[in-house]
Amino acid sequence: MASIAADQISYEDLYQRWERGNWSASEIDFTEDRRQWNEDFSDFQRRAAMWNYSLFFWGEDSVADNLSPFIDAAPREEQKYFLATQQADEARHAIFFKRFMREVCDVGDGTIAGGLDAIRPQLTWGFVKTFELLDKHADELRRDRSRTKLAQAVTMYHIVVEATLAQPGQHFIEAYLTARDQLPGFRGGMRNVALDEQRHIGFGVKLLRDLALEDPEVPLAVADLLREVLPYSAAVFVPPNWDRRYAECFGFTLEEIFEVGARSFESKLRAAGMPIESLPGPIPYPHDLEPAERARRGIAMLEAGLLGEGNGAPPRDPATMQLLFDMLRRGVDPRHTPAHPVTLQWDFPDAEPWHLRVNNGSTAVAAGFADRPDVTFKVRYDDFVDVFAGRLDARKAVLTGKLRPRGSVKALWSTRRLFG
Repeated sequence: MASIAADQISYEDLYQRWERGNWSASEIDFTEDRRQWNEDFSDFQRRAAMWNYSLFFWGEDSVADNLSPFIDAAPREEQKYFLATQQADEARHAIFFKRFMREVCDVGDGTIAGGLDAIRPQLTWGFVKTFELLDKHADELRRDRSRTKLAQAVTMYHIVVEATLAQPGQHFIEAYLTARDQLPGFRGGMRNVALDEQRHIGFGVKLLRDLALEDPEVPLAVADLLREVLPYSAAVFVPPNWDRRYAECFGFTLEEIFEVGARSFESKLRAAGMPIESLPGPIPYPHDLEPAERARRGIAMLEAGLLGEGNGAPPRDPATMQLLFDMLRRGVDPRHTPAHPVTLQWDFPDAEPWHLRVNNGSTAVAAGFADRPDVTFKVRYDDFVDVFAGRLDARKAVLTGKLRPRGSVKALWSTRRLFG
């Protein structure tokens, strides 16, 4: 059996690291931070930093609230004990951000609830959707303590929220504050938060590996979770009004954030013994491309409204439609492709037509009308993009006449599960 990184970690070692790494959020001195915040940061830098730090504050509170069902569902006592330390860590992180918001930025009334209410308008669409899914899977875990449900919750919490979203954000915050020698109290606290999160992520990777060894259905459950969350988590760091200065004023780009997040996401799944390319079914993630290209494509799709909340009328230029249909092609589920070749045609009244051919597991897309397609979808381009992005339920679109499939009963039936 190939060596897996998670097998080199023990729960006892992770617990001991927690004991050695304890720190106090209540004793940090923010006096110099307050002076620098008001005197050295520009108005826009304060606005950009507040947006970024607000996501962290809300996230820390949310994960602290959601950990109790993880403790109940963990199969081993050593796992439960570590999760208890993690819940204490997350509460400490929330206290740290609440203090910074109140004592440095004059945000909130000094209570956790007051601070959270004050930052709520800063939350992005992708952030809200992602954390709604965290709440959902924590609630499901309260009712079903199976290994598959626990694996989904761990993937959601430790792999998506902590490793893919929080860890890259911590890296960039610490980097620009260190380069500028700014916010010493906050910078030191963020360094401690990052060390805690590294320990949490290591535990999540270890637990996910052990759950997969104990239940062969775990990889399928993880794949299902990723299909659900990735379209939302991709939109977490979309800045207000797509103003790239929210990142660039601190010396880094959106592409860099996305690329670092993608590398972290992939490496953690690989360390757990479940590289993304090995998971069953299609994952909305072009893992065969280089990380920089994945980042570029992801941002382009978000800007065009092919993913995320939407960004006005989606563009109809050839490059955008090529990007859309290439991702559609990648979404074909090889477990449910027909035994015979099949061609699907999209007939848009307001955009160029496109078609998809599926043949023995291979897929290809092209602009224009196909010769004798098996199934034709008549649909407005805007409505189809909403279906693709998950903003419009496909079944509802069919029932309301927005999406009108045409073809023989046999062809329609054979392609009913082509996209899961």
